[in-house]
Amino acid sequence: MPTIAASRKHLVLVHGLCHGAWCWYKVMTHLRSAGHRVSAVDLGGSGVHPSRLDEIATFSDYIQPLVRFLESLSANEKVVLVGHSYGGLAISLAMERFPNIVSVAVFITAYMPNYRDPPALQMTQYFKNLKPDTCMDCRFTFKNGSPAYGELGSNYLGTMMYHNCQPEDMALANMLIRPSNFFLEDMSKDSLLTSDRYGSISRVYVVCEGDRVMDEEFQRFVIKDSPPKEVKSFPGVGHMIMLSHSQDISLYLQEIADRYP
Repeated sequence: MPTIAASRKHLVLVHGLCHGAWCWYKVMTHLRSAGHRVSAVDLGGSGVHPSRLDEIATFSDYIQPLVRFLESLSANEKVVLVGHSYGGLAISLAMERFPNIVSVAVFITAYMPNYRDPPALQMTQYFKNLKPDTCMDCRFTFKNGSPAYGELGSNYLGTMMYHNCQPEDMALANMLIRPSNFFLEDMSKDSLLTSDRYGSISRVYVVCEGDRVMDEEFQRFVIKDSPPKEVKSFPGVGHMIMLSHSQDISLYLQEIADRYP
């Protein structure tokens, strides 16, 4: 179940690949202290979600906890969807399904697909540009020449993702990281997103400079491929901005929540 902090404006935070709701603990604390209502969701087979990797067969299975949570909200409730990294795909399909309750979506160094092409287009571009030596001790399972499953290694976490985070955040990640499916086949389908639904919602992109996972060049490619309403850059924050610069991103999310009705 999502963890919820009660108050004024409802922000729904969605983690990236192999992570869980736990990675938002600092941001949730800041936002709650500022009086906002905040939820962080464990996607299928992630965080403390009870399903095993082999039980999450499709992307629909993967985002089912988010879908169920949004379905549980009152009809007049508006949310700010926030997706980090791979979580950008999860919030995109949620936007398509629930366009009437999403006031704005924030993509933090994330995939942000357009509604013309399958979401896998950006994923394929990412893997095409990926240098094998940067994967370090990550483990991948391939299907038909494409990565099907991934597991992040400890050296990779420390060097590529958590290099500017506190040691305790790295320790937490080592304890809670879980393997995940990439769902490339599911994301290759046409008509997953439409202009009338997904395309009708305001999108904001947060560029994380110094990101070694999704580098700035790739983030700029995503922005060009699927132009958002606004772009905000944070210098030197790395991939895990919610941990390395939690106060900065929390203040910006508050600003977004206040500016979009």
